[in-house]
Amino acid sequence: MKLAARIALLVGLGVTVALVLHAGGPAMLELLARAGWVLLWLVPLHAVPLLLDVCGWRTLLGPRASMPLLFWIATVREAINRLLPVANIGGEIVGIRLLTASGVEGTVAAASVIMEVLLTLFSQYLFVALGVVFGLRALHAVRPLQDTLLGMAVTLPVLGLLMALLRYGAIFQRFERLAERVVGVRSHIMALLSRSADLDAAIRSLYARRRRLALTVAWQVSGLLAGTLETWLALRWLGHPQSLSGAIALESLTQAVRNFIFLVPAGLGVQEASLVGLGALLGLTPDVAITLSLVKRMREIVFGLPALLSWEWVEGWKGLQHVRSRSIEH
Repeated sequence: MKLAARIALLVGLGVTVALVLHAGGPAMLELLARAGWVLLWLVPLHAVPLLLDVCGWRTLLGPRASMPLLFWIATVREAINRLLPVANIGGEIVGIRLLTASGVEGTVAAASVIMEVLLTLFSQYLFVALGVVFGLRALHAVRPLQDTLLGMAVTLPVLGLLMALLRYGAIFQRFERLAERVVGVRSHIMALLSRSADLDAAIRSLYARRRRLALTVAWQVSGLLAGTLETWLALRWLGHPQSLSGAIALESLTQAVRNFIFLVPAGLGVQEASLVGLGALLGLTPDVAITLSLVKRMREIVFGLPALLSWEWVEGWKGLQHVRSRSIEH
């Protein structure tokens, strides 16, 4: 898996460099100079869609964790998935760890993150479907939209199967029994899986609260729509404004491609290529599309680095406290 991620990273980097060279550095620098420092407003603006997404997460958890805590954990999760080579899953693991360390029971924390990720996939399907509807008005081609609908039709049963397995299949208990046969009862892996029945029960409990699930999806879709403002404003500031429907189509379809090819760390090359291809349908030249991608990555770095640093500080402080407690015991 690590080798595949490294190869994907190198390929993505090569694609990005090739697209930048094709677009032309001077033209991109001119676009950035035209926009100027106003682009930095995209950094605090990103807190809006993230906060809406956190509202959905807290809907699942209830009052077990405060909004400020969940918002901080969400920034760490996003920063890890966006900036580190973890194929978009490392942030969720760290999120469970941080939530558990804050006092939330382990199986409840894990179930909330698993369910939130699953509902996020469903929300993104709705977002892409909305993007296709708006794309019929904004894009100058129908074929890409037909391909998108075909891709959704092919992959949607997989999501449905996964939801059914989590709801009825006691999937973690089955995995525990499989691991027991393969690695033995005394393995450290078994210690991690020893509460699989509780985790399955916690997930089933969330499934039973359909109103909460529907409200979570509503918050998530609202967050995805709010995130479209980044694309809409960035293009306007770069001197190539688009309609809001065009921005929704561009953002949703780009996210669909990036999430489909999730193995590439940070979507490097994937985001750039999809923006160039889809942007051409909106009349955007390659230099504008690549500049838009670089602006998005600038926002990810500026917003995500403080989150990563705060996570490292918290982990380091916990390690120091553990060492001190052990030294006192001895």
